[in-house]
Amino acid sequence: MRLDKFVSDGAAMTRSESRKAIKKGRVLVENEIVKDIAFSVSEDCRVYLDGNEIAYKKFVYIMLNKPQGYVSATEDKKQKTVLDLLDPSYSRYQLFPVGRLDIDTEGFLLLTNDGELAHNMLSPNKNVGKTYFLRLEKQITDSEIDNLEKGVDIGECITKPAKAERICEREINLTITEGKFHQIKRMAKAVGNEVVYLKRLAYGNFYLDEALERGSYRSLTEEETEYLCNVYKRK
Repeated sequence: MRLDKFVSDGAAMTRSESRKAIKKGRVLVENEIVKDIAFSVSEDCRVYLDGNEIAYKKFVYIMLNKPQGYVSATEDKKQKTVLDLLDPSYSRYQLFPVGRLDIDTEGFLLLTNDGELAHNMLSPNKNVGKTYFLRLEKQITDSEIDNLEKGVDIGECITKPAKAERICEREINLTITEGKFHQIKRMAKAVGNEVVYLKRLAYGNFYLDEALERGSYRSLTEEETEYLCNVYKRK
């Protein structure tokens, strides 16, 4: 790849900024100053900017605590999208949300540019669990919780078995492995209730970082990224 792309992606710079840095002699490739922005390098080349080694980022993985009022899309003519919450420097990575959360639903949303990983996480055959916190309009009974766990009729289908954990009279955590349109809300309605607040807590074994405030995000750690790729990407 071109050196300016390597520096741009690895150092979180715009392509214009990376070109200026290269031309000024601030970039070394294998300890040699290179001022040619089109110089060809591989992903495993040792490249330094101002004496600090940088690594090329082919894929980016972001954990976002989605607030209400944003749609889970890359663009929308009427509503703000989750990408609007990110720093503009991320635009060059062409990120997209893995799955979706309704505009009035909060919580964990993974953003990435790794199509293979996203496809595998969303595949029905993978049975990836999504855990949600529900606050309901009225008290939910033990029998209604049992029905949610066994599967309920939401019109187009009977939902797959789920796992429900009571928090209090009107609050439960519910884990499902499907992603039907408005599924959680439709499941609650199927047992005679209504969702008044909904938040996704986890996607698979990844739980929302409690330190992230609404609208905040962070990159996954190396350990989280390695685990994610080991589980959901082909060997």
